[in-house]
Amino acid sequence: MRYMVIERFKDVAGVYRRFAEKGRMMPDGLKYIESWITGDLHVCYQLMETDDAALFASWTRNWDDLMEFEITAVLSSAEARARVLGTPT
Repeated sequence: MRYMVIERFKDVAGVYRRFAEKGRMMPDGLKYIESWITGDLHVCYQLMETDDAALFASWTRNWDDLMEFEITAVLSSAEARARVLGTPT
């Protein structure tokens, strides 16, 4: 399952410093796909994938002092269309 993770940075410089020092600090089974940052550098939209949504708890604990998280399961447009119409993807 894919998830859109919205990260709202409390300390932009702190986020990038920690990332440079420690990387993403994700548990095995949680996969980073891609991310996009707003022009003001305060919000990140990050696409991730996992079969175990519980892994997000251990990952976000590594970062929750520097950012707030909103995590939502997402489907591709093709997957949504197939689900609505009852057709294969």
